[in-house]
Amino acid sequence: MSENLEQSFVKQLQENQNIIHKICRLYTNGDDAHKDLFQEITIQLWKAFPKFRGDSKFSTWAYRVALNTAITLYRKTKRSINTIEFEGRQHFLNDVEYDYEEEEQLKLMYKAVYQLNDIEKALIFMYLEDKDYQEIAETLGISEVNARVKMNRIKGKLKKILNPLGI
Repeated sequence: MSENLEQSFVKQLQENQNIIHKICRLYTNGDDAHKDLFQEITIQLWKAFPKFRGDSKFSTWAYRVALNTAITLYRKTKRSINTIEFEGRQHFLNDVEYDYEEEEQLKLMYKAVYQLNDIEKALIFMYLEDKDYQEIAETLGISEVNARVKMNRIKGKLKKILNPLGI
């Protein structure tokens, strides 16, 4: 691997690591599981990075890789994760503190989102990140119309879950 490729990857990962943290938050419970999933997503991004052509934004591509990795690991009954050597080099990212003790309404919203299926979780996550339906559709591999229909159904589900809680 060239030094420029590695530097480019580390820079892009640094700028987009909050995306990965948020996906980890959706698909894990607890700090250790969060760190494990973050590490696995980073490895998968690194393995796939040489094939990243730049046809889409890095963040869109990272969403797709991260969501696919999270969903795949979430569905597995065995929790064995194979790791790979990271070229024997150390790269240091500034760790962004991710606070699990956020305000109570955020916890309730996550609790409601946990009740959704894997695709619905990914869709609501991207919607809450202000991604447009075209980018959501591209990332999830569905049509834009399908993304809109699914989003309306999800909103209905969440209203049913959150309304009794006064939210």
